[in-house]
Amino acid sequence: MGKTADLTAVQKKITDTLHKEGKTQKVIAKEAGCSLSSVSKHINREAKGRKRCGRKKCTSNRDNRNLERIVKQNPFKNVGEIHKEWTSAGVSASRTNTHRHMQDMGFSCCIPCVKPLLNKTQHLKCLAWTKDKKDWTAAELCSLMKAHLAFPLEIKVPESEGRKERHRIHVA
Repeated sequence: MGKTADLTAVQKKITDTLHKEGKTQKVIAKEAGCSLSSVSKHINREAKGRKRCGRKKCTSNRDNRNLERIVKQNPFKNVGEIHKEWTSAGVSASRTNTHRHMQDMGFSCCIPCVKPLLNKTQHLKCLAWTKDKKDWTAAELCSLMKAHLAFPLEIKVPESEGRKERHRIHVA
């Protein structure tokens, strides 16, 4: 609230009708029961057609409800995935705006810092390789590691006869 009091809906109606009739601001202020400056500001705002200042919103209430539905369907998605799904629905908003809207709705969400280390095909190749090598002995694993590593490595071998065996590999 500024220097002038906000007009009620009734006072605004009275001000608008009397202004259209051509009455002066002084007369309008007496009839509406408010200050002259309040009447003046209301008339000037209506004449210029300004309702709200600042940048227009890029999303509607319907778009925001759509975003809320997407987040509630799978709350463990990250912002990038949610943004892709939301923009595929026809909303034109940046990833930052998507993140901001989600925070305004009260949802916490993560932004992945880096890309995943392995994609799906790489993960499957790695899994197949490990399944292939699972029956190798410690000596075979040592010879493989010597070829690829330049620092000491400790390998845990499964328990045999109730005691743990550890082999330390030193690569020269």
